[in-house]
Amino acid sequence: MYKGFSPTGGLTNQYILMKNVFIAIILSLVSILSASSVRADYGQYGQYDGGASSYSIIVDKMVMTGNQTKGGQAVYVDNLSPSDPRFAPGAQVTFQVKVKNTSDITLSNIQIKDILPNWVDAVEGPGEYDANTRTISWTYPELKSGEGKLEKITVQIKPQDQLPADQGLMCMNNKATAKTDNVYDEDTSQFCLEKQVTMTTKGGQPVTTTPDAGAPLLAFGALNMLGLGAGLWMKKKA
Repeated sequence: MYKGFSPTGGLTNQYILMKNVFIAIILSLVSILSASSVRADYGQYGQYDGGASSYSIIVDKMVMTGNQTKGGQAVYVDNLSPSDPRFAPGAQVTFQVKVKNTSDITLSNIQIKDILPNWVDAVEGPGEYDANTRTISWTYPELKSGEGKLEKITVQIKPQDQLPADQGLMCMNNKATAKTDNVYDEDTSQFCLEKQVTMTTKGGQPVTTTPDAGAPLLAFGALNMLGLGAGLWMKKKA
């Protein structure tokens, strides 16, 4: 008697074979999809693509007031308004320039400029002073992420006879800028000066007046008290 496979047994074997093939196909698809997902995630967050870097820098310009803290430290503010204490002709005004790298990377070749207003002369500070453009310039080779630098700049208000005769109260802005190839920022600080005004009467006689009484004059630090001449630039030692 011929012993071939039974019809029932053959179908069972075919079913098992097809089931195993189907399972193998499903597992292969799952493996391929998982590998693709891993490669996509690695491409987005892997070590060769960490996302775009953030470039930013901040300049903070402040002016020194005539006040001091209890510990004797000078007080700096963003601006001095006409109602605040005002400077007199010939007085010195000191500014503070803060530059900070707020990027998440190191910035290189940071160029700083401080542009002086009219009616003042540069006295002391960092870098070099160009009298033609009234600009003090200096450079930081680099600033690491979160690193900041602080500089002080002193200017002298011109004497009474070199100021506009018809203006008794004058407010001016001192501007500082910082830039690299990727970022730029600027800030200003205001201060005011008060002087006598010369007027002419109907009879042709000159009359000298002062502005209405207000905040006291700040005459501290006048250069003539120190024996320094106007326009003398003293580069601050590093």
